[in-house]
Amino acid sequence: MGAAKGSSTAVELDVGGRTVRISHPERVYFPALGVTKLDLARYYMAVGDGIVRALRDRPCMLHRFPDGLAGDKVHQKRLPRGAPDWVQTVRVHFPRYNRDADELCVTHLADVVWAVQMSTVEFHPWNSRRADVEKPDEWRIDLDPMPECDFGKVRRVASVVHEVLDELGAVGWPKTSGGHGLHVYVRIEPNWGFDDVRRAALAFAREVERRAPGDVTTAWWRKDRDPTAVFVDYNQNARDHTIASAYSVRGVPEGTVSAPVRWNEIGDLEPRDFTIETVPGRFAELGDLHARIDDAFSLDRLLEWSDRDDRNALEKNGSQ
Repeated sequence: MGAAKGSSTAVELDVGGRTVRISHPERVYFPALGVTKLDLARYYMAVGDGIVRALRDRPCMLHRFPDGLAGDKVHQKRLPRGAPDWVQTVRVHFPRYNRDADELCVTHLADVVWAVQMSTVEFHPWNSRRADVEKPDEWRIDLDPMPECDFGKVRRVASVVHEVLDELGAVGWPKTSGGHGLHVYVRIEPNWGFDDVRRAALAFAREVERRAPGDVTTAWWRKDRDPTAVFVDYNQNARDHTIASAYSVRGVPEGTVSAPVRWNEIGDLEPRDFTIETVPGRFAELGDLHARIDDAFSLDRLLEWSDRDDRNALEKNGSQ
């Protein structure tokens, strides 16, 4: 961690040679834990390599809590005002509103800590980078348990996900969601647009559903989903859909973290064990478990599965 100096009303942190001023460092963000704004900044410094790797060069939406968790949450797409000149952005277009926004684009750890100064708790990056924001380089598998689904079922579905990824020759990098589910990331070649990545993700989800029909649902409408199943949420790959990054703290009273894990840990892990208080020690011991994530996978075979599923659906509908 960087050195700190100053009075109780402000602290200056040395973050990789850049000075970040933390105002109101004593403001409590997580009342149940007594975790302050300064504690949050120091948490992100403790997992610095990991959070920067997760966010680097990606448009990033910020979930800000100006008054701590007790106050309102602000979903911030545009970079907050007052950024130092070393904080970089990437411009993204929102066709629905015909508007542009300059979003935070992390290149250094100081960018993350400055965002904390601006009351950010959660970081939600796009699955594409600023070199071409319309071509994702990350496929995201979101295992989202329905209200009556226990985590044991999530563990079983994760095993099936791992099995299918192995058959595809793809390396998946799992992490807790910071909530009740699991995420698995796969780096992909940035050769496809969001529609094709989403189509490939749906084909994968349907294959997992075929292998675990009692545990998995891919039904789009919530009313059509089995409340005891795991929804494989392929729509997280749609344009401008974001989920909490690896190492992001979640804005919940327990201060849980979306934490990278190893596949062989999933059978025993409890998501609530990964918190702002426990993850720094784990990171110091294990380092960034996603450090080798950047080997890219081709979506060609999954897109072939998607075409096959479409043909089968047409044939089925034609025979009825």
